[in-house]
Amino acid sequence: MHDPDFTAGTSSTGAALKAHYERVVLPIWRGPGYNPAMRLAYEAVSADGVTPVPARRYRAMACARQLFVFAHAGDIGHANTLFHSLQTYFQDRKNGGWFYSVDASGAPHERQKDLYTHAFVIFACAEYAWRAAPADAEKALTVLEETSAIIERLMSAEGGLFQSAMTEDFSTALGSPLQNPLMHLTEAWLAARDATGFAVFDHRLEKLAAAVSSAFVHQETGCIAELPIGSANNWLEPGHQFEWLFLVEGSGHATFGAAGLEHALFRAFDFVQQCGVDPVTGGVAASVSEHGGVIDSTQRIWAQTEYLRALATHSGDAVRAQLPAQIERFTNRFLRPNGWIESQTADGVIVRSEMPSTTPYHLATAYDALP
Repeated sequence: MHDPDFTAGTSSTGAALKAHYERVVLPIWRGPGYNPAMRLAYEAVSADGVTPVPARRYRAMACARQLFVFAHAGDIGHANTLFHSLQTYFQDRKNGGWFYSVDASGAPHERQKDLYTHAFVIFACAEYAWRAAPADAEKALTVLEETSAIIERLMSAEGGLFQSAMTEDFSTALGSPLQNPLMHLTEAWLAARDATGFAVFDHRLEKLAAAVSSAFVHQETGCIAELPIGSANNWLEPGHQFEWLFLVEGSGHATFGAAGLEHALFRAFDFVQQCGVDPVTGGVAASVSEHGGVIDSTQRIWAQTEYLRALATHSGDAVRAQLPAQIERFTNRFLRPNGWIESQTADGVIVRSEMPSTTPYHLATAYDALP
């Protein structure tokens, strides 16, 4: 059942979405979703919004996203705690970088070095540095730069790319470069450039944009594929095309146009909107093929939020005009009075009922772009 006070007035702006976020989402992670003994958020809470899912592990990426969320919300007291927990639990003081996860007692668990994780440490520290007290902001900026340097020095791959994962001591790559962590590294370095003003991040972004354009852009559609072009069983994710479009168009950073990404991603938007968005419900499919066939029709909330953000950011008036209707469809399909639906089928059958601690990051960043 929908909350009439919540759904009213969503047809023109995102005000009701932001109110739901403030009234419902954030309190979950200040309250039942937070483990005060560990000073970490649980990985997820149940669909009721009040019962934490028992912890088997805590991921550094999840902690970093929570740090971003509460720094962004201006709750600096909670953000201070999370920043301290990030360093206490996840920082590898012997080899450098960040462990992927710790176990339920806080001991290092999955010890590999993951680019996705490192990108979110940078991104969260950039946001935290804007709002923290000067001494804490200085620490965050130090972490941000040290982590960026580790990525460049120890995770580099051919063609200006970076490995998706490496062993604990950075001696061996555990996987080839992947689109998703490279996208979040782009996001992180954009945030770092804003937070520091340092030109080194412009140079980093320039090289990364050129490398992604060369290795991942599907020429026929403009889409950025999940694996390097030419890889077997490659696929496209509509949500990631929308996410990339926001990063490129929303940032206005000249380097993306020079790399050809801006032109490519407007083509990609048109392609995946046609083949990856349900014309009736507005639901965004998880993945499509390079020819536009739906591979996975599951609708995950993060992809829906990226669609909202892309609609809001798109330079085309006709595209932006679609935003109010999509806000309303998103509201009715994915948000609930006690939280949200994380994942469902195209027919509306819930696939994942619990609510992960990582999702508020997607909500916060999308809602920021809405009128």
